[in-house]
Amino acid sequence: MKCDKQTMLLYAVTDRAWVGKQTLYEQVESALKGGATCVQLREKHLGDEDFLREAIEIHALCQRYGVPLFINDNVEVAIQCHAEGVHVGQSDMEAAQVRQRVGEDMMIGVSAHTVEEARRAVAHGADCLGVGAVFATSTKTDVDVLPRQTLIDICNAVDVPVVAIGGIHKENILQLKGTGVDGVALVSAIFAADDIESECKELRKLSEQII
Repeated sequence: MKCDKQTMLLYAVTDRAWVGKQTLYEQVESALKGGATCVQLREKHLGDEDFLREAIEIHALCQRYGVPLFINDNVEVAIQCHAEGVHVGQSDMEAAQVRQRVGEDMMIGVSAHTVEEARRAVAHGADCLGVGAVFATSTKTDVDVLPRQTLIDICNAVDVPVVAIGGIHKENILQLKGTGVDGVALVSAIFAADDIESECKELRKLSEQII
């Protein structure tokens, strides 16, 4: 499946930390109603069986809204729930190995922090890149903030969609204008919001201004 730049515009990455008033399912639906163009299901602590059950439910929800679902890290769950994509980090399985497992129809996203990592990921079959952290973030404490010029260089070096991730919120998103990114991946800016749907509507308008 070819990765369409339009689907990368507002990329919602789930985080169970903010489940409470709403279930994760309800949170994702609120994000979709608000204009999220892509969803990544990230579960660091669920067992495979529970992760798969949840992934099947979330995938059916995303399909209702015509939005692709990416599974974070877990290639087997991605295959079994028939997700449109799978996203892996630099310390996970290489894109070439992922491609062997998932075939040609599933999109592969790869995290990249340097031009070299970006080029290698694309050469090995990545359909899109998650690049960051573009701002300081509490979600990933082990990742350094990426210099703006490195983000620009990565966007110029590859011909696949590039999504900026890390510490992005309403107050700083417009700083990404002119970098060449095709979209933004947001975690807490979406899922920690009191009103996820209205927050996504606002973020969608802002993300359209940076492309």
